[in-house]
Amino acid sequence: MLDATFDEISEALLRGESVKLRSFGTFNVRDKRERVGRNPKTGVEATITPRRVLTFKASPVLVAHVNGDPIIPEED
Repeated sequence: MLDATFDEISEALLRGESVKLRSFGTFNVRDKRERVGRNPKTGVEATITPRRVLTFKASPVLVAHVNGDPIIPEED
């Protein structure tokens, strides 16, 4: 059942959809453009290719729980 849940989340993200898990957070896929980066150790410039990245934003409920604060329920 857990594998099926993760498969469904992965498929939704591949379709470009946002996935919100109530009281946990939101996953999004974001496109990053090509850019010039720099090796911090040597200072040599290199081109960073365009790519898609997965982002996660924790819900206020999760953040409060991790910080030991009173949990404020989310609104719909």
